[in-house]
Amino acid sequence: MTETSIWQPMVDRLDRLRAAGRRADFWLRDDDAVAPTAELDRLVDLADRFSVPVTLAVIPAHTSGELSHYLASRDDISIAVHGWTHQNHAPPAEKRQELGGHRPREVVLDELGRGYSHLRVLHPSSFIPLLVPPWNRIDPGLLAGLPAIGFMALSVFGPERSPSKPDDGAKTMKSGSITSAFPRPGLSLVNTHVDVMDWHGTRGCRDHREIIQDIVRRLDEMNLAEEAVGILTHHLVHDESVWEFLSRLFELTAAHPACRWRRVGDLIAR
Repeated sequence: MTETSIWQPMVDRLDRLRAAGRRADFWLRDDDAVAPTAELDRLVDLADRFSVPVTLAVIPAHTSGELSHYLASRDDISIAVHGWTHQNHAPPAEKRQELGGHRPREVVLDELGRGYSHLRVLHPSSFIPLLVPPWNRIDPGLLAGLPAIGFMALSVFGPERSPSKPDDGAKTMKSGSITSAFPRPGLSLVNTHVDVMDWHGTRGCRDHREIIQDIVRRLDEMNLAEEAVGILTHHLVHDESVWEFLSRLFELTAAHPACRWRRVGDLIAR
């Protein structure tokens, strides 16, 4: 199967949307930014080439003015809060979590408040009141305290709505019971749904065909009027296959009338 042909299912799906006079929204969330790097430069330049807005989930405790100065002249960059230190506090038998129920609630919320304030000062024009939990996991008991800090939205990995039937092979949502906690006053859920990384295998890019299948599945299942296709990346660990995939994805979608890349702030507002 050629590289062109593996993209055909997505192109066909977008063509059907266009024929029906409909359009799908896409957004890009990239995690773990702390400082200017060659990899971040590559991501931002690639996205800029195709006018794709980028949401950077920044780790507050490890970042400084260096990143804010680097991004000051960049358009279409939004800054979200990626926990506090991205440190695991779960015991070895559990999945990694910084925002789990392993520490007092007030301690975790205090750290999130510090992270919120720190990034808002560093990035006054691009800061978005969006919390991205490290490893896409957060204890549901923390949700009620987020609006008081200033957060208006949460972003994890998986569907915003509980599926009505068993998912045929789709990835299990990492957010656990978070979906069932929404909707809730003062807090939106704007998730990512397609991860390009093979975390449990090569730790490089997943098979391009499988990623495309995930995008098509998301297009089929989502509410086009209220939801988007969230693409999740981690610029610091991309191999060449990831860069190739993103370049082709941006090229195809940016030129197609049935899809548009959105700022996450626009998705939160709607």
